[in-house]
Amino acid sequence: MAGTIIDGKAFAAQLREKVGTLAAAFEEKAGRKAGLAVVLVGEDPASQVYVGSKGKATIAANMASFEHRLPDSTSEGELLALVERLNADPAVDGILVQLPLPDHIDEQAVIAAIDPDKDVDGFHVTNAGRLAVGQSGFVPCTPLGCMMLLTDRLGDLSGLDAVVIGRSNIVGKPMAQLLLDANATVTIAHSRTKDLADVVRRADIVVAAVGRAEMVRADWIKPGATVIDVGINRLAPEPGASKGRLVGDVAFGEAREVAGAITPVPGGVGPMTIAVLLRNTLVAAYRNAGIDLPEGAI
Repeated sequence: MAGTIIDGKAFAAQLREKVGTLAAAFEEKAGRKAGLAVVLVGEDPASQVYVGSKGKATIAANMASFEHRLPDSTSEGELLALVERLNADPAVDGILVQLPLPDHIDEQAVIAAIDPDKDVDGFHVTNAGRLAVGQSGFVPCTPLGCMMLLTDRLGDLSGLDAVVIGRSNIVGKPMAQLLLDANATVTIAHSRTKDLADVVRRADIVVAAVGRAEMVRADWIKPGATVIDVGINRLAPEPGASKGRLVGDVAFGEAREVAGAITPVPGGVGPMTIAVLLRNTLVAAYRNAGIDLPEGAI
């Protein structure tokens, strides 16, 4: 029997609705909207699309959107000066600098300049440290979205074996930390892991975030496991097609025949990322305004 499809799109829509309701309540209490500032440097087409969709989603969630579109020629100093102004702006609760940045700008220097309490991307080393030691901070949006899908599907993760394929600072490492905090037994696998398929085959939970199209095959999956596919890869177009289809890091069709539940690509993890960004911005707004957010609200 084919595994259940985990509908990230539907879950994200519910989360965005909750955020919108709580954002309206925040505005009533604080006398202003929660605010998200998004900074884009350069003309990267994909980034242009992402920034536009984030702005629309922010406004739809009853929050204020502040977009800063800068030319590719912007210097690192100019960008850092903008970040400092946003740090000091009381109308701005969250700051997101769209990556990648042009080659002449040090991404780590820019991330480090963002106030950790406005770092709604969760990339600042302070927030990484807070996550590592169990303190309250901001978690990168994609792994937090994955965690929401997992707990919604499985409930208590205590004692489950989890394998995270990928060790990036943006997904792999924070994902592993979240699973560890939920009392799962966690293995981080990567390109140098020996007998990778055997390692994955032991897992009750598989999170694939390696960036290789359909690398994880059905015979890697333990029967009944829950599979979260973070990958998004575009295949070469078939004859007569203008674009290749999007696939994940997991061979979805065959893996679904073995897994108990699995996220599709597209429509799985992807929609969760912007929804969690909105969630993080709202949390930042409540904290910055000194207003208590109802426990367990989002």
